Amino acid sequence: MTDARIVPTTAPVGAVVENVDLSAELDDPTFAQIETAYANHAVLVFRDQLLTPERLIAFTQRFGDIERYARHHYAHPDHPELLLISNIVEDGRNIGLADAGATWHTDMSYVKIPPRGSILYAREIPYLQGQPLGDTLFASTAAAYDDLSPATKDLLENRRTTHSYEGKHARRAALGKSNRKPLSAAEREALPPTDHPVIRTHAQTGRKCIYVVDGECDGITGLPDAEATSILADLAARCTRPDYTYRHRWRVNDVVMWDNCLVQHLAIQDYALPERRLLWRTTITGTVPS
Repeated sequence: MTDARIVPTTAPVGAVVENVDLSAELDDPTFAQIETAYANHAVLVFRDQLLTPERLIAFTQRFGDIERYARHHYAHPDHPELLLISNIVEDGRNIGLADAGATWHTDMSYVKIPPRGSILYAREIPYLQGQPLGDTLFASTAAAYDDLSPATKDLLENRRTTHSYEGKHARRAALGKSNRKPLSAAEREALPPTDHPVIRTHAQTGRKCIYVVDGECDGITGLPDAEATSILADLAARCTRPDYTYRHRWRVNDVVMWDNCLVQHLAIQDYALPERRLLWRTTITGTVPS
């Protein structure tokens, strides 16, 4: 058994996992230690990892099946399980998803069964004057829930809101953070809005969290529209308060994984070509939110 060391960050979310080599097959006790840390800390950081695509895929599969991203033209050319996150342009087109994470969000909350989590492996990181660019912020939606008043918790219990893929990217476009084309009729039919609980319960730990994304959610069951709009805006802003947030400064060969129930995240896009950024992403299938 590897003597893994779990070092929590100073934020209410996140921990660094030391003395673990993800390029090797993990024994069951070590993996159980990582699984427990993942459930408790929601964001895990593994530094200085040297992974092949096969090893990243194998590590991901220890947590569950891999979900492939719908926009398959951004997949790794030899490993469709890997989504490329990149600003690199080859032959006149981006090789990967360039606007990933441009606003606060939780991955794919607009589908009926959102992914349990996501894993990023840093292959190239942009720098300016020796300092890394493209940090990622992770905010604890569980800490945000804990600090709600008892009356607000009671008001929101068992209520639902509608998540929309189209709404998400319309907001990003309005903010100048996405140049994606409007949805086609076929895409709109394939990605219809879906309802989820406003207050979600974590499948592994039973911990409660706020499951509301700014610009992506509309309406709350049983509440007037004006009241719902105000509450949703307050909840979204509350989730991403700086005191609930861990800021990750990337290094090449970092592996970072996060829980899509307990956190939201934001990619800081403070870099541009010729500074290159390339990460491999895998996505773990989840369960229906409850």
